[in-house]
Amino acid sequence: MKHVYIIGSKGIPARYGGYETFVEKLTAGQQSPDIKYHVASRRNNTELSAENDVFEYNGAEIFSIDVPNIGPAQAIAYDIKALQWAIQNARDIKAKNPIFYILAARIGPFIRKYVKQIHALGGTYLINPDGHEWKRAKWPLPVRKYWKVSERGMIKHADLVVCDNRKIEEYIQDEYGSFKPDTTFIAYGTDTMPSRLSKDDAIVERWFHEKNIQENNYYLIVGRFVPENNYETMIREFMKSDSQKDLVIVTNVEKNKFYQKLLQTTSFNQDKRIKFVGTVYDQPLLRYIRENAFAYIHGHEVGGTNPSLLESLSSTQLNLLVDVGFNRDVAHDAAIYWSKGDGHLANAINTADRYTLEQLLINGNKAKQIIANEYTWNNIISKYEVLFG
Repeated sequence: MKHVYIIGSKGIPARYGGYETFVEKLTAGQQSPDIKYHVASRRNNTELSAENDVFEYNGAEIFSIDVPNIGPAQAIAYDIKALQWAIQNARDIKAKNPIFYILAARIGPFIRKYVKQIHALGGTYLINPDGHEWKRAKWPLPVRKYWKVSERGMIKHADLVVCDNRKIEEYIQDEYGSFKPDTTFIAYGTDTMPSRLSKDDAIVERWFHEKNIQENNYYLIVGRFVPENNYETMIREFMKSDSQKDLVIVTNVEKNKFYQKLLQTTSFNQDKRIKFVGTVYDQPLLRYIRENAFAYIHGHEVGGTNPSLLESLSSTQLNLLVDVGFNRDVAHDAAIYWSKGDGHLANAINTADRYTLEQLLINGNKAKQIIANEYTWNNIISKYEVLFG
């Protein structure tokens, strides 16, 4: 039996987040009987974690970790405590050649001594560095500097770096070439099942009526409301466009200072096309909203393979993506690309509005084929099981 310890997600069952969804899908879709997953979970993640030190879920052993309330450093403390638990557990059960897979590069300054302990067990340390956390505008400068130093330490001591985007793999090889890092590319996955809902379902009728939105008559944005996702550019440019369609933004802006700042600088509340509609936690409904958007606008530029992008490619007929390597690596020529220059996205929106039904159909099919070829969960799970095996 191969024992694989996964550290860095908030835990499962997944409530939110890319890493959490990944671990949920990896364990739920397990195909090999020869792998035993052990997954760290924050004590406050779910009721199961709150009530149990260790429990089974999706056939995996979930171990709950208490984290002190120490502000932004909680994530660092969590990863360290989870790794300590995992190493001790591997000793206790005498796991043969265990694998320790750490998601996100948060504990670089501390990792060396733990890697020595892992190697003493005959184990292997794998890291998934995600995207460029040190570029995220939400972090103050000292924190961004820490993330960069931490990433360097995590890569330096890694036995293998697993990258979810080919551009991340290129970056790791270029940036840390002196370490001669061993890297591999395994993407993130997405669901491809269409929504089971129809326009006649009560939940659909109610949502579209309440938001005053018509199917196929809106551009859609879904994602965390943070500056590095380019909301200001997307909103400003949509306001400049000639489109008669709405801009529907699915996100949480409650108690968000960035929202108030954006309101002051753009006055988007004076444009009746701009509609902030809150969050949508009902996944079939969100899938239906994606499927019935005219087009999706994607402004994420600091992550690797973004889950929201994969979801839109698998469900929305046309995608307008900020022109960065991560996005081109995924969508290839099945999208319209835009830069942050003045008027560029507005022109892209005007171009999209002129797409014929045939162009929309060809583009949508091309995007769905990319997902089917590379980004289904079955495909991703198979690749991980080969890696872990």
